[in-house]
Amino acid sequence: MTLQILLAISAILFAFGLAAALSRSNAIMILIGIELMLGAGNLNFIAFWRFAANPSDLAGIMFAIFSIAVAAAEAAVGLAIIILVHRRIKSVEADDASNLKG
Repeated sequence: MTLQILLAISAILFAFGLAAALSRSNAIMILIGIELMLGAGNLNFIAFWRFAANPSDLAGIMFAIFSIAVAAAEAAVGLAIIILVHRRIKSVEADDASNLKG
């Protein structure tokens, strides 16, 4: 695979994630869209690392691992918030959460 093919795949994956995050009102589907966008970013990190002048330097892999750790933390916190909102209002729709004003 060439760098251009990997970047095109990453752009398509990011576009799907962005469309999912913006077009859904279900909070879980919004989180899935955000995870797709983070996966596209990881694919870019790995692609640029692989085709760099010095691929023995592990900077691209370290960025990807750090990004995966941040994505896991984001998913855990996001799901915890969704569970708490579901316990309070019995819905996971993002529009229904606007009624939670203090």
